[in-house]
Amino acid sequence: VQLQASGGGLVQAGDSLKLSCAASGRAFDSLCMGWFRQAPGKEREFVTGISRSGFSTYYADSVKGRFTISRDNAKNTVALQMNSLKPEDTSVYYCAGTFDGRWYVSDVYNYYGHGTLVTVSS
Repeated sequence: VQLQASGGGLVQAGDSLKLSCAASGRAFDSLCMGWFRQAPGKEREFVTGISRSGFSTYYADSVKGRFTISRDNAKNTVALQMNSLKPEDTSVYYCAGTFDGRWYVSDVYNYYGHGTLVTVSS
């Protein structure tokens, strides 16, 4: 499985940004997908996960109500819509996948793409 994230950039607080992740390799609709982020000097944080069908999602409390994960199994893509961005959202964001069915468990994700940097200025 190969994952390629894109869409990062520099935005101002309150702005929106949408990240995309394209997957190639084994059957995308067998993968649960998620997004992680890591800020300088901080631990990696599990931001959100989505089930194989897309019907079930998980969000960290820090982004609940502001971020939305979605997937398109026909296009082998997963997206992260980020609204009302805050300076504390500044991180490198990583797309991740797992064939384990527990989209809500961070430790089961074992496929990662290269990250995309999101910088939110105040």
